[in-house]
This record gives sequence, C-alpha cells and structure tokens, in this order.
Amino acid sequence: LILIVMTLTIILPFLLVFISSITDETVLIRNGYSFFPEKISFYAYQYIIRQGEKILRAYGVTILITVVGTFFNLMFSALLAYPLSVKTLPYRRQITFFVFFTMLFNGGLVPTYLMYVNYLHIKNTIFALLLPNLLLSANNVLMIRSYFMTSIPEALYEAAKIDGAGHTKIFFQITFPLGKPILVTMGLFSALAYWNDWTNGLYYVRDTQLYGIQNLLNKMITDLTALTQNASGASTAALAEIPSASVRMAIAFVAMLPILCLYPFLQKYFTKGITMGAVKG
Repeated sequence: LILIVMTLTIILPFLLVFISSITDETVLIRNGYSFFPEKISFYAYQYIIRQGEKILRAYGVTILITVVGTFFNLMFSALLAYPLSVKTLPYRRQITFFVFFTMLFNGGLVPTYLMYVNYLHIKNTIFALLLPNLLLSANNVLMIRSYFMTSIPEALYEAAKIDGAGHTKIFFQITFPLGKPILVTMGLFSALAYWNDWTNGLYYVRDTQLYGIQNLLNKMITDLTALTQNASGASTAALAEIPSASVRMAIAFVAMLPILCLYPFLQKYFTKGITMGAVKG
C-alpha cells in the first residue's frame, strides 16, 4: 500500500500535465486543472507541430550536447577523482579542498560571462551550450572520489601494482569498470543538467539555429505571453484562439518526454552495478 501511494505521487503529476495539455483552453481556464476534462483538444500540440523543423533541429542540438557533454563530464570527473582517491598523492588534501571550495564560491555571473565571451570566444557557437558550468562538476568529482575510496578494496590496487600495472592501467581496467554504479548515477545527473539547461543558451546564444529544445520552448512561451498581453499586436479573435495555458503544459510534457522514456532503461544499471564492486574470489 505504501509503495502504491508513493508510485501514485510520482506518476500523477506527469499524468496531470499531459491531461492538461490536451484539455480545451476555455475549459482549462474556467474549471482549472482536472484529471477528467469536459472537452478534449489537441490544438496545443498542433501549435507545437507547426514549429516542426525548429523542434527537430532543437532536439538534435540538445541530444548532441547532452551526449557529448555527459561523456566529457564523466571522463574529466573520473580522471580527477581517481588521483584524489590515491592516498599517496602529494598535496591530496589541498587539491581536494580546492575542488570543494569551488562549490562554495565562484567568480559571479558578470566575470564568468566576460571570460567566456572575451577570452574563450564561445558566444553564438555550439561550445556555449557545452562549456559553461556543466563540463566539469565539483560535486561529481567528490562523489566519485568517495566511491573509489570506500567501495573499491585497496587489495585490488596492491595486487595490480604487484603485477606491474601503472596508474593508467589500474584506472581503465580496475577502477573504471568497478566504478560503474557511481559513474552511471553521476552520468544521469549530468545528462539531466545538460538536457534541462537553458541559461547557457539565454546568456551566450543569439542565433536561433543553435537553440536547444529548452531554449526554443522557452522562446515559444515568451512569444505567447507577449502576444496575449499586447492586444494591439493581434486581433481579438486571434488572441482567443491561442491556447496559452494548454500550450505551456504541452511544452512541459514535450520537454520531459525523452527523459521519461530513457530513465527506465537506465534504472537497471543502478541495481546491476551495485554487485560489481565486490572482490571476486
């Protein structure tokens, strides 16, 4: 019973968003959100489909950025976490503190923007969606480091060193495979961050051809809001036909649908990976 209640609390909000997106605009405004709408309308999705080419391009940009960014985020995080987990590394505590310090303080938005725009020249390029804030995460580094230190037995490292393995071989043949549980988990967090990110596109991208799905959908909402608030910009009849409330729900559902479809396939790796950290006799 408890599990059923917990499952419903997770599923029902997503279901409500979808039902609201296919509810007629006038019914939605008059009665509010409901699981049993009086009238069904797919006008909100028709409005989104009219943006067909833009939607497909935005999905392509977001998928590319998510895959490439997650790969490099995991590699950089793991390559930094592994030496920090080696107890004989000189100045290990100082380097770890430096990584932790970046979680507490940063240079601020304006200096960060000036650095990326004036010195790295990423404005209006694909790198603007890839580099700032997401390419390397201090939280991921510390989480992976802690897993390497506590879940991988020191005996494995000692046996590998006796067999003549160096740190590179130890990392790729022992640490990396046995670290699969934490790497999959951190990879999912990184992928979610890249998929849901819209601030980088807002700050650094003006070319709509480079918009990811979040930036494009945010622009659609902004355009709808501006159109409905500016009566002089459109006729009353045209404004009445714009499904602003239902479109917001449809946009939210379209944005999260790929992640909802992907997550069940990744879930099995969390359970399977837990059993891979034990010492095999």
